[in-house]
Amino acid sequence: MEVLLADEFGFCFGVERAVEMVEDALQEGATVRSLGALIHNTQEMKRLEAEGVRTINAPEEASQDVTAVIRAHGVTPMVQLELESRAARVIDATCPFVTKVQKLAERAAAQGRDVVVAGNPDHPEMIGVVGYAPNNTYVVRDATEVANLPQLHAPIVLSQTTIKLQTFQEVAEAVRAKADAEPQVINTICSATRDRQDAARALAGHVDAFYIIGGRHSSNSVKLLAVCKEQCEKSFLVETADEINPADLENVERVGVTAGASTPNWLINQVVERLRELGREKEAVVA
Repeated sequence: MEVLLADEFGFCFGVERAVEMVEDALQEGATVRSLGALIHNTQEMKRLEAEGVRTINAPEEASQDVTAVIRAHGVTPMVQLELESRAARVIDATCPFVTKVQKLAERAAAQGRDVVVAGNPDHPEMIGVVGYAPNNTYVVRDATEVANLPQLHAPIVLSQTTIKLQTFQEVAEAVRAKADAEPQVINTICSATRDRQDAARALAGHVDAFYIIGGRHSSNSVKLLAVCKEQCEKSFLVETADEINPADLENVERVGVTAGASTPNWLINQVVERLRELGREKEAVVA
């Protein structure tokens, strides 16, 4: 059984940057507290916890003896200010791609324009973005929700950094029907998300089964699963190698593998090795 990896997979720039910032702080001897899970990967968070990182759920849980970290998804300006008032030091590990969305929304709202963002309103990234333009921002999951919006004034259309391109394009087109002027459309899907989806799509049509390694609460990993299922029905989202069901590999000759932007290399290697081990076992049975 052949195991093929997509051309792009695993840690994106923003996640790698956040993890490195935390590890640097640990090396300096800081007591590190992350406001919410630093990244959406349970296994990597457990590894960081073993090194001393703890997660807090609100700024008031910080204290003057800790270094507080703003996770890769970002937070609202009010939350950041409160955190800065309580912690000894604050490390802003917000992904630069997320920061771009925040600033675009803030600038448009300051001009009196409406902001429409294609994304999940319950996702931490979107909650943070809305905080930069709370009175002018509408977050919609897809184009069908645009119909429920009021008439939009000179809108700007943005995207959550991890959504599918098709969803963003459909939302942008739907906004045109609700706007009093031609909307400004800016694709803010991060390049890593686009690259991983394109690479997975390119491979999915050439394999019999596909494994996406990532957290079930990771937006970009769930989107990768949807992309793979478009061409390979036997696509599975797994968090660890233990979740691979050998029965799913019956009559499978080629397996594709990709991983979400929050999935570390050490975890990817474990899954790939397990698939190769299962492949060797199949060959032994045939022999």
